[in-house]
Amino acid sequence: MNFGATILDADGLRLTSDEIAFFRDVLPFGFILFARNIDNPDQVRALCADMRNAVGYECPITIDQEGGRVQRLRAPQWREWLPPLDFVTAAGDQAERAMYLRGRVIAHELRAIGVDSNCAPMVDVACDDSHPFLRNRCYGTDAGTVATLGRSHAQGMLDGGVLPVVKHIPGHGRATQDSHFDLPTVAAPRADLDVQDFAPFKALNDLPMGMTAHLVYDAIDAAPATLSPKVMDVIRTDIGFDGLIMTDDISMKALSGSLTDLSRGALDAGCDVILHCNGTLAERMEVAAAAGEMGAEAQRRAEAALAARHTPDDIDISAADAELESLLK
Repeated sequence: MNFGATILDADGLRLTSDEIAFFRDVLPFGFILFARNIDNPDQVRALCADMRNAVGYECPITIDQEGGRVQRLRAPQWREWLPPLDFVTAAGDQAERAMYLRGRVIAHELRAIGVDSNCAPMVDVACDDSHPFLRNRCYGTDAGTVATLGRSHAQGMLDGGVLPVVKHIPGHGRATQDSHFDLPTVAAPRADLDVQDFAPFKALNDLPMGMTAHLVYDAIDAAPATLSPKVMDVIRTDIGFDGLIMTDDISMKALSGSLTDLSRGALDAGCDVILHCNGTLAERMEVAAAAGEMGAEAQRRAEAALAARHTPDDIDISAADAELESLLK
């Protein structure tokens, strides 16, 4: 099977007949869930089954379950998590173990409802000027710490049968604007980017999937990273990341242009798959038509990512929760 070069969303709690017919036709590589798709565990399991039945294979279904503001599964049916930076601070010198357990418990909750991918770890390095939309989602303010904690969090998810998506490659920490609404520009010299921003991604370049950053690096190119062949070459060659690269949401306001042009531009730049969220069915159709099927290299990376999705190891959730509680005290 050749996958469609898209990861798509759905309108509601179950697929409509029009969505089923569309997904069956374009065979997206995977899907992403949002709060509008979530009511209770049984409903989410049924929706995930709808999605996989529509495409006819065990496609990855992802979600944003970072913790803090960016958390689609909420109490009382799921755990509430501290924002990552607050969590790391609370754990202190036990942060590495705590981040592993955080990833493992999140994976347990995701797999229980049919979700097997998470858009984390976020290894952007926080700095004094980081925009508030990003800062407390970070794991720290130095590249070494962020890389270590990102590795622990990713391994916890992998051990729980969930594919991590490392983001926002090659580094979003210097952004002073929210890329949901504006296009940030980073003026730092390339040498500084290598040492701080890019370093955690290089340390985690063996992870199966990554998500791009919608921002401009003046030292590399005038085009946004998602649309820049030069930045994509840095990611593939200098950072050495050979996993499947998805765009951040192609409909975010940081990018300008038609969905057709943006989708083709991202793929031409070197992205493997287009992530499109929060649009109409007609917009999803436009993106899928522009993206088409994956090329040979993207298909290879997609198959390698799926091969990294393993049966979860055994876990005593009560014991994990108790250990986490003790670490955070």
